[in-house]
Amino acid sequence: MTTTTTPAPSLGSGRSRVAEPVRVGAAVLAATAVLAVGNPNTTHVPLCPLKAVTGLDCPLCGSLRAVHALTRGDVAGAANHNLLFTVSAPFLVLAWAWWLLDSLDQRPPGTPLVEAYRRHATLLRWVAVAVLVTFAVVRNLASMSWLGSTA
Repeated sequence: MTTTTTPAPSLGSGRSRVAEPVRVGAAVLAATAVLAVGNPNTTHVPLCPLKAVTGLDCPLCGSLRAVHALTRGDVAGAANHNLLFTVSAPFLVLAWAWWLLDSLDQRPPGTPLVEAYRRHATLLRWVAVAVLVTFAVVRNLASMSWLGSTA
């Protein structure tokens, strides 16, 4: 008696490729809706652990208040809470859109840029880490206190 087995679908196939960016998008949309309704400036939001212990702003400090300000169209207020996040937000949305289109096997606009990212992904990740660390250091310097999260 011969038994044939069907190979398991690969991680990069069909629905599983599309489901991940859809789940991430839905989670971000839900979190943004919560921040649009609830004001992190007036409601109790747990303080960043680094800020609670050291009094220093991490690279993400102020991001919740920045999202709340962006949902109100207040770009200046968002930048006051977290300049790096505010500048990065459109690029994060664009990267998510490219990810979704790529999972649908569509050719995203700016495909040479996407291909360049794929070739240099490791280097770009290290650059992102360096930018985050540099921003964290610079925003905590006394002379750069205007970059603080205004918490």
